[in-house]
Amino acid sequence: MSNRIKGITDVVRNQLCTGCGVCAFMEPDRFKMAESLDLGRRPFLRENPADETGAALKSCPGVNLKHDYSLDTPHLKKDMAAAWGPVLDVWEGYASDPEIRGSGSSGGAATALSTFAIEQQGFSGVLHTNARKDYPYLNETVMSKSREQLAAATGSRYAPASPCDGLDRVVKESAPAAFVGKPCDVAAVQKARLIDPELDRKIGVTIAFFCAGTPSTKGTLDLLKKAGVEDPSRLKNLRYRGNGWPGMWTAIYTDHDGAEKSVEMTYADSWGFLQKYRQWRCYICPDHTGEFADIAVGDPWYRDIEEGETGKSLIVARTGKGRDFILEAAKAGYITLENHDASLFPRSQPNLLGTRGNVWARLHLLRLFGAAVPKYTGFRMARFWWTNLTNYEKVQSITGTVVRIFRKRLNKQIEVESWTPPAKEKS
Repeated sequence: MSNRIKGITDVVRNQLCTGCGVCAFMEPDRFKMAESLDLGRRPFLRENPADETGAALKSCPGVNLKHDYSLDTPHLKKDMAAAWGPVLDVWEGYASDPEIRGSGSSGGAATALSTFAIEQQGFSGVLHTNARKDYPYLNETVMSKSREQLAAATGSRYAPASPCDGLDRVVKESAPAAFVGKPCDVAAVQKARLIDPELDRKIGVTIAFFCAGTPSTKGTLDLLKKAGVEDPSRLKNLRYRGNGWPGMWTAIYTDHDGAEKSVEMTYADSWGFLQKYRQWRCYICPDHTGEFADIAVGDPWYRDIEEGETGKSLIVARTGKGRDFILEAAKAGYITLENHDASLFPRSQPNLLGTRGNVWARLHLLRLFGAAVPKYTGFRMARFWWTNLTNYEKVQSITGTVVRIFRKRLNKQIEVESWTPPAKEKS
């Protein structure tokens, strides 16, 4: 950890925050989560906050991540560990329920596994993210307790979310719960479990979805404007993906005459626009595939998707618990597993090895220019800088990082302001 990081406020000001919300769970009397328009969800000090205990910083995935799995773990694919973290099994599959499969981003595996947890495993619920009803371009943390609630929240949310701020709901339940989130969210849960025994007892299984980074709220608002939705207060529904594979970005809104309208954009075009709004911490993240989760799910991009094809998911078992959970869900008829092949994983994410190498180089440059950086233990990154990037890509990476250091003021502490969405007009 950088010697510039003394507490959570330093994490935020040095742009190392992932926005996961774990600090607000660990020290609720001190921190509360709120929106920052240009950055994402961020912790802010409460009025007259209690003294910082250190629990929040110890749980923060923004400042350090450490792998401590054993290479002797049964079923572990040792040849994949350096590049992809712990991998025990990989399948291509999908939700057996056609409605869940159709509405999900890529086969509905995460929703199907979550439904299995509630209906067959006696879980109290699933803590995850859903769109806010009042402002659909924003997210909120929810605890779903039924198939219907889970089905209503299908589809990716390429916008800031802090699901860890709701972990108190998990602790209060009488039975274990499942947790679904981004890789950094799950990493935060795993760190918090080491400190909070009750949380550890109440987390039944963790599911991470592959993540290429979190765009800011400003990114979504700018995309809405680009699509012709000038007044986001009139937005009724916003889906980034789903209802097809990979699905369309779809905004439903009312015009000034009260008529309902909709506008669509392809997944490629919408993500191509949003990715330039990603928070800085995502550019120096070594884990885009949920290496700390029991189960990770993503898109099987190893092949071209035919027009009209029904969605499928890449399903990765990362722990023995996760592997058993997947197999039991398949036996119970909640997911259909096919194409049992570990090579699907690297074939589906070929660019991530270069990304891993880029992180190694960026960290060195950031240190050189006096910026705060996270500490990563157990991640093997240097080799991928030398073997998976061309000389041209290396030069691009170096020059791009130097430019960002000054443009984003990465070697300075910045002030972060909270943002509240404009009040809606009364109808």
